Amino acid sequence: MSTVDSRRLVQKLWNYCDVLRDDGVSTIDYVEQLTFLLFLKMAHERANRNLRPEKIVPDELSWQTLLDSEGDALEVQYRHILTGLAREGGTLGTIFRKAQNKIQDPAKLKRLIVDLIGKQEWSATGVDVKGDAYEELLAKGAEDAKSGAGQYFTPRALTTAMVDCMLPTPDDTITDPACGTGGFLLAAFEHIQRHHGSGLTPDQRRRLANGAITGTELVDGTARLAAMNMLLHGIGTPNGPSLISVRDALGKEPEQRVSLVLANPPFGRSSSIRMVGEGGKSNREEREINRADFWATTANKQLNFVQHIASLLRIDGRAAVVLPDNVLFEGGAGEIIRRRLLKQYDLHTMLRLPTGIFYAGGVKANVLFFERKRAREEPWTEKLWVYDFRTNQHFTLKQNALRRDHLQDFVDCYLPGKDRSERVETERFKSFSYDELIARDKVNLDITWLKDASLEDADALLPPEVIAQEIVEDLQAALREFAAIAEALGAQTSGVDNG
Repeated sequence: MSTVDSRRLVQKLWNYCDVLRDDGVSTIDYVEQLTFLLFLKMAHERANRNLRPEKIVPDELSWQTLLDSEGDALEVQYRHILTGLAREGGTLGTIFRKAQNKIQDPAKLKRLIVDLIGKQEWSATGVDVKGDAYEELLAKGAEDAKSGAGQYFTPRALTTAMVDCMLPTPDDTITDPACGTGGFLLAAFEHIQRHHGSGLTPDQRRRLANGAITGTELVDGTARLAAMNMLLHGIGTPNGPSLISVRDALGKEPEQRVSLVLANPPFGRSSSIRMVGEGGKSNREEREINRADFWATTANKQLNFVQHIASLLRIDGRAAVVLPDNVLFEGGAGEIIRRRLLKQYDLHTMLRLPTGIFYAGGVKANVLFFERKRAREEPWTEKLWVYDFRTNQHFTLKQNALRRDHLQDFVDCYLPGKDRSERVETERFKSFSYDELIARDKVNLDITWLKDASLEDADALLPPEVIAQEIVEDLQAALREFAAIAEALGAQTSGVDNG
C-alpha cells in the first residue's frame, strides 16, 4: 500500500466524520471510536490468520459479534465490548479504559464497521502506512479547536528537529512523561529505524518494541490514542504490557532512570497539587506531594516538570523539553531551579520558538536541551548557546505553517553528534558563559539581542490579520499569567465570567 493509498484511506475515514458531526460526535470522539474499532478489527485478523493465529480478545467481545449484530442489538453489544475490555490489563486495558460509545445511531455505527473499517485488511497493511494514516487522523483531530485536542499535539516539524538533534540510538531508554498522543516517542523510534534499521540486532529490536520506549499520560482518552498510535507503528503488542502509563507523572519519584527524555509538558501553569521539595513544607491548603528529589516547592506545573525530567535522567542522560517563557524568568522557585540546573546539569542549548506554531494560542515557548552529570563542585554548564528563532519569524497554523526545513539552520548550528566546542556563533546563535548567566537578575534566561525589523521599518510590518492574531495571542498569554497569579494569591475567581 502506497502513501497515496494511505491518504485515500484517511480521506475515506475522515469524510464519515462529517456525517457523524451532525449527530454531535466531535472530531476527537470520532478518532477515539475509530481506535476502538480498529483494535477489534486487527485482533480479529490476528485470530483468523493462517500462520500462528493469536487470540487477543474473548470470543464474546470480538469483532465478529459486531458483524453478527443489527439495530439496537449492535449498540448494546458494542457497549458490552467496551465495558468488558476496559477491565483487562496491559495494552488492552489502556486502550479501552473508561471507553464509551459516542455513536448513538446503530445504522451509522454499522456502516463504520462494515464499509469503512471492515473492508480494509489492517494487519496486512505496512506498519508505516497504517501508522501514518492514524497519525494523520490525529493531526486532523488536533485542528478541531472545539475539542481542545491540539493541546496534546506538538508540531511534527519541531518534534522531528528535536529528535534530529538528540540522535536517539537502539541502546537508549526513551520516555516522555507527558506523552499526549505519542508524537515524540514515535519520532524517536522512526529515527532509530531510519538510521540503524539494517544493523539492529534481534535483542535491540525486542528492546525497542517492548519497553525501551515508554510514555506517561494523565488523560485516559489521550493515553488510549498514544497506545494505539504506538501499536500501529510496531511498538508494543496488543495483549502485552502497556507501554503507556495512565497517571500523573509528577505524583512520585521515577522508579527507573532513562537515557533520553523528549517532552512538551502541558502549558497550563497552575496546579491544585503543590509539590513539596527539599526547600520545606507548603502552607497552602492544597493536596501536597512530597518529592525528596525536587529542588524547590511550587504549584507551577512547568517548573515541576523541569524538576521531574531532571530527576528522570540517569548520569549522562539527555533531555530536550518544550517549556513556556515563564520558566526562564519566574522568581522564587523558578530561580532556585535555574541555578540548580545550570550548576548540576549541563544546560547547553536553548531554542527560542516563534509564536503561531501551537494549537494552544498565546504560547511563547522554548526548547531546553540539557544533560545530567556526576556530582562535582564546579558548575557543569560552561556555555548556554541560545538560538533566537522568534525575532522576525512569523508563522500561522494554516497560511504559513512551520515546516522542518525552517528549523534546518538551527539543527546545523546545533552540530548533532559533534563536540560543542566546534560550534560557531551566527546572527541568531549566541553563547553565554555560566558567569554571565548567574550574574543576571534572578538568573533570568529570557535572553534576546536581535532587533524586531517591524519596529524600525514600516515596510517590514506584517499584514493586519497577522498583527491582530499576535495581539490576541499576547492577550491570551497575559490573561493566563494573571489568572495563575490570582490563584496563587488565593483570589476567588469562580464568579468571573470567562465566556
